[in-house]
Formats: sequence, C-alpha cells, structure tokens
Amino acid sequence: MTHEDSGNYSGKHPEGTEVDPVVAEKLLAVAKEGGVGCAAAHAIAGECGREPGVVGRTIDLLELKIQRCQLGLFGYLPKHRIVEAAASVEPELENAIRVALQAGKLTCAASWDIARRFSLPKMAVSSACEKLGIKISTCQLGAFR
Repeated sequence: MTHEDSGNYSGKHPEGTEVDPVVAEKLLAVAKEGGVGCAAAHAIAGECGREPGVVGRTIDLLELKIQRCQLGLFGYLPKHRIVEAAASVEPELENAIRVALQAGKLTCAASWDIARRFSLPKMAVSSACEKLGIKISTCQLGAFR
C-alpha cells in the first residue's frame, strides 16, 4: 500500500483477519502522528516473539502508517524517501547484492543480512542498490512486495 491508500491499509488483508491484541497494545503505546517507525515495529516483533509480518499486518489493521523505513525507502517527510545513490560500490558488496537477488530484486531481509555481514548501516546497502539500479522488494513488515 502507498501513502495514497492511507486510511484503507486493512483493505489489503482478507475480510475477517484479526488483530493480534498483544502486538496492537504495544503498537498503540508507541504510535505517534498515526504511525509507527520501522525500528519500533521490529523491536515489538522481538519483544512479542512475533514475525515482523504479523506486526506489519497489525499495523495495517489498526490503520497506522509505517514510518521511517530503515532502508530509507519510505515514511519520511517531506520527501517520503531519503535514500540516495552511493557515489561508488565496493566490488565485494556489489557481488553480495547480486548473489542475493531474487527475480532481479533484493529483498528487504536480504539487504539487512548483507548489512549485518559487512557491518554496514542498513541504508548503505539500499544506497548501493540505488547506485546499481537494483530495486528492493518484499518489506518484512509488508509495506510493499
């Protein structure tokens, strides 16, 4: 869902999909200005022993926005995205990215894994992808596929 879909995030889930009450309580406690930060959502997943997708679905069902994507792809004001292309990409990093591609795209989870392996900020990997013309797909919270 995009920002144009605001107010109907729950519409992407089948009718009757239920809110996880434990996750919902924690999300509502940290929600600000109608949204929850990506980092906070992932922290809640860990605290509650839930997969990030469960937290993302609960965010949708509560009609909250996911803010401040840790890859810089969405949820920032006023530009919505803040990631910029890296000036250059080290060959080892480029190789790791290309090896991890699925259908020509790098998943959010794979980008996090690469950042961890190379001891880089997550946004450094998305910046490298911008430079290489590679799209990041399949948000772990379900914001985009």
